Amino acid sequence: MPLEETKRIIPAKKQVYLEGPKSRTYEFGFAIKVFSQFLKAFRTLHFVGPCITVFGSARFKENHIYYKKAQEFGKRIADIGFTTMTGGGPGIMEAANRGAYESGGMSVGCNIKLPFEQKANKYVQKSITFEHFFVRKALLIKYSYAFIIMPGGFGTMDEFFETLTLIQTKSITQFPVIIFGKEFYKDLEELMGDMVKQETINPEDLQLVLITDSVNEAMEHIQKYITTNYKVRLRKRKWWWFEKR
Repeated sequence: MPLEETKRIIPAKKQVYLEGPKSRTYEFGFAIKVFSQFLKAFRTLHFVGPCITVFGSARFKENHIYYKKAQEFGKRIADIGFTTMTGGGPGIMEAANRGAYESGGMSVGCNIKLPFEQKANKYVQKSITFEHFFVRKALLIKYSYAFIIMPGGFGTMDEFFETLTLIQTKSITQFPVIIFGKEFYKDLEELMGDMVKQETINPEDLQLVLITDSVNEAMEHIQKYITTNYKVRLRKRKWWWFEKR
């Protein structure tokens, strides 16, 4: 009796299963690596002064209206004596850094290693590159007294919601958060209104964010907060472990 031929599907590559926690040696090495990134960042950014962070897409070109508005924000931030901090890449980040740089202000970038799209722009006076997004986000928040959310994608939303969550939970001070672009963010505004209706956030949580199309309104909101809560004071700065100004 002839044998029947059977067909079977062979996977293109070997199946990979989740292994759970790595070895203790690996985890310890990872912790040291992360700590070293934080330490390097603290040393690099120690003298940058009080910052305002601008978040936004890396994909807008210099002829786009949002690029021009971000550039204006950088200039206005420099005008009030603050440092402009961004993710250090192209698009909105470049525009804000450029506005500060060309106005004689301080311009800082916290870059990230990516296989595409991201490289340090030429308008940063201080720049540091991170391997992990969570380290980078912590530094973008640590030195800033206000946050401007320009139009962007997943990364911008990640940065916005993490910042807003930290403020909502009082993990950081209730710094001003500006969402710029009413038309671009109209669905987000509606979503936050629905969150109130569904009681997943409190009505007063909406007051944590200013949504506007006006650079003037945004900067007046920031300046009012700063002048109400802080005084500008020169202080002596000491070097530690050979930091450079």
